[in-house]
Amino acid sequence: MTDSDPDPTDSEYYLNRELSELALQERVLHEGMDDRNPPLERLRFLAYFTKNTDEFFMKRVGGLKQQIDAGITDRTPDGRTPKEQWREVLDAVRPLFRKQSEYWETTLRPTLAEAGIRIQNPEDLPEDVRLRLREQFEESVLPTLTPLAFDPAHPFPFISNLSLSLAVLSEDGSGEPTFTRIKIPPNQPRLVGVPGRTEEYVLLEDLIEANLDMLLPDIDIVDVSKFRVTRNAEVRRNQEVAEDLIEMVEEVLEQRRFATVVRLEVDADMPERSVSILKEHLDVDDREVFYREGPIDFEDFFALVDLDRPELKLRPWTPRPHPRLKPSAGDANGTDIFDEIREGDILAHHPYHSFEGTVQRFLDAAANDPDVLAVKAAIYRTASDSKVIGSLIDAADAGKQVAVMVELKARFDERNNLEWVRQLEEEGIHVAYGTVGLKTHTKTALVVRQEENGVELYSHVGTGNYHSETAKGYADLGLLTADRDIGQDLTKVFNFFTGPTLDDRFRKLLIAPVTMRERFTRMVRREAEHARNGRRARIVVKVNGLEDPKMVEELYRASMAGVEIDLIVRDICRLRPGIEGLSETVRVHSIVGRFLEHARIFYFENAGDPEWLLGSADWMTRNLDNRVEAVTPVETVELREQLRFVLEASLSDNRRRWEMQSDGSYEQVTPGEEPVRDVQEILMRAADAALDRGYGPGMVVDADQIDEELLIEPTEARAGPATDAAGSSDTSPDADSGDATDPTDADPAPDEGVEGPSGTDGADDTDATDA
Repeated sequence: MTDSDPDPTDSEYYLNRELSELALQERVLHEGMDDRNPPLERLRFLAYFTKNTDEFFMKRVGGLKQQIDAGITDRTPDGRTPKEQWREVLDAVRPLFRKQSEYWETTLRPTLAEAGIRIQNPEDLPEDVRLRLREQFEESVLPTLTPLAFDPAHPFPFISNLSLSLAVLSEDGSGEPTFTRIKIPPNQPRLVGVPGRTEEYVLLEDLIEANLDMLLPDIDIVDVSKFRVTRNAEVRRNQEVAEDLIEMVEEVLEQRRFATVVRLEVDADMPERSVSILKEHLDVDDREVFYREGPIDFEDFFALVDLDRPELKLRPWTPRPHPRLKPSAGDANGTDIFDEIREGDILAHHPYHSFEGTVQRFLDAAANDPDVLAVKAAIYRTASDSKVIGSLIDAADAGKQVAVMVELKARFDERNNLEWVRQLEEEGIHVAYGTVGLKTHTKTALVVRQEENGVELYSHVGTGNYHSETAKGYADLGLLTADRDIGQDLTKVFNFFTGPTLDDRFRKLLIAPVTMRERFTRMVRREAEHARNGRRARIVVKVNGLEDPKMVEELYRASMAGVEIDLIVRDICRLRPGIEGLSETVRVHSIVGRFLEHARIFYFENAGDPEWLLGSADWMTRNLDNRVEAVTPVETVELREQLRFVLEASLSDNRRRWEMQSDGSYEQVTPGEEPVRDVQEILMRAADAALDRGYGPGMVVDADQIDEELLIEPTEARAGPATDAAGSSDTSPDADSGDATDPTDADPAPDEGVEGPSGTDGADDTDATDA
């Protein structure tokens, strides 16, 4: 590095984490406004945009407001204070809400009406239909409503998080208007069917407004407006001093109900009198008020997406059986899966491959097989009617040793996970709740089986949750293996969940927070050293987020050394590509499609002897330093070829792929004259072809779907030397070579202060973008 080279630590080369996440939501909104998508798919994306921005305000904006209230003025790696970020975020999101509302009113609502799906205003319906709706209101809605007046005799009512309400201004003859809040019942369908008409609806809030005379008789109503509040979900307790983790989580859930308001959404024409009352009593700033045209909350429109109108949607997709795991008539218990895994590793790619036919079958077999001695699993999020939990209970009932790690601090799944903990404990199962100061984010399971030649270990290491529902909409990978080194590594990890310490010696797995950061850093620096010496050097990383400043710096230095780098980052990305002298060889891509891109894949070319890995960790400070994560090598040539196909198809996508510009903005790649290449469609066809042909690896690689051969032909992993205590090989190029500094020489860089030791999951685990 010379004096004329850019400084890779300069804040001008780091994008803001919050604005980067909003950029993803803008891409989601774009899909909701892209007429290449069928109408109900566009509506799905508009609903996801609402869901995602709700969570963004609860977690990220809530965290910023907490910092502001605490007087924190520390600057982020991009040089902004919490207050500067808060202002910029509110300014950036406001036009996005306007776009959503305008597109709905001017384009999508009329388009759906032409197709026979109508959202009607009650006053536009014929009188006989209005009367039938009024009868329906009187019978089933009116008894559930509670008007809450605000006047000298009544305090201002509590407004719960994300609840939709009507603000009614009325006069009683005294000349002084009265404010009344009416909560729209959340346990009633928001889309009310119009009697006698198919696929015609009125919104529940409009039905209530049209019949207010029945709820508030004999008063003069001056105005009726809708509003909704969003409260901070970033409520924390000090885990170090908490006597009971379950009690602490329950207290956090209770405190969240009464947390600070971070956003107030109101009708565009709400009178100033009502706005002033809400602002004063909810303690919100003018910047936090958002005036909305049309519906305030689009999330309930998911119900329309579920209508049986296939001509208004993308072609349906049902996950396929994995070719190597097709059910066999002679295996009632499904235990032949262990024979199949022992024959060779299996790579499952959801939702192209069925979760039930791979991961669930693995756990069911463990419960049913009399030769299985023990089953262990780490649960971060799971379904409310989880078959995974059922299998673990069945295993315990069959007399097997069962240990389950359930992360109680999984954001917005705390209550669900608390219930599973109680049920598992009632069954006599060993349950760990999490670790102080860390979240457990690994997607791992271990089966211990007695066989003729001794005890064998069968492992699952994945990128996605043990959640049968999200497995239908999240694109995730999982490795099923009988590799003993991986099994022994997982044994150490599970012992940490129930025991006092985490071993720092692992044979193959990269484990955060003990070895993963150093291993990834060494791999990036090794590529830089190869490039400096004229050897083949390339990095391709597919993650949900690239936020960690130290990893960004390492990538900048690798680019300055000449390493070709492709980063497929769905969500947050701090790195700026294409800057002369700093990141000229870096390209940043983002794919937003029908499935949420959730898999993490890592490729390091290593002078022609590439390493391939997959696992649960993003390149974010929270994942590398503040969570328990697991990343596994993929060593068989057939499975490496599968990963290569996924990466090359992703980089060849010209329908769903976006490219980041050097200023942090994104431009969508367009097909032009070329055939349209949609990576998710390509992988669906590949899974179909593999099933038809009985192609064992899982997907038939179609070279015609790839622009060009981007990565070298995979080979089997070479047997490497034993690793040291940090898990790194002593034959790799000098980790301290070049200009890079060793990250172990300094304390971890502080995060922005929003995430902390138990950082939020963000788009990571909640979004299609359920991003």
